[in-house]
Amino acid sequence: MTKTALVVDDSPTIRQLVSFTLQQAGFDVVQGTDGRDALEQLAGRQLSLVITDLNMPVMDGLGLIRNLRAQPQYKFVPILMLTTESQETKKQEGKAAGATGWIVKPFNPDQLLQVIAKVVR
Repeated sequence: MTKTALVVDDSPTIRQLVSFTLQQAGFDVVQGTDGRDALEQLAGRQLSLVITDLNMPVMDGLGLIRNLRAQPQYKFVPILMLTTESQETKKQEGKAAGATGWIVKPFNPDQLLQVIAKVVR
């Protein structure tokens, strides 16, 4: 069964880099430019993984995570925050919202895949 990942970032460059990394690892990728756009892209689709930025216009990463966690089909999907933010308070907010893990940009594609391997079954 093909694994599907949702990649959400307002930076086209980051979206492309993360998407390429995931596609090389065998994932189908759905992209969103912000939290609201990402939710519109889903349409009830099954996901294996979500990777989202924190700071985005319209709906930020925390809003997206809260929204996904409120939906039964996404309650246990691993969600990784990929952001420039590294403050402990931000990490705690992410964890409280339901984030599974936190990766600070800039990121190494191999490091990203190692983290994904730990959370995606």
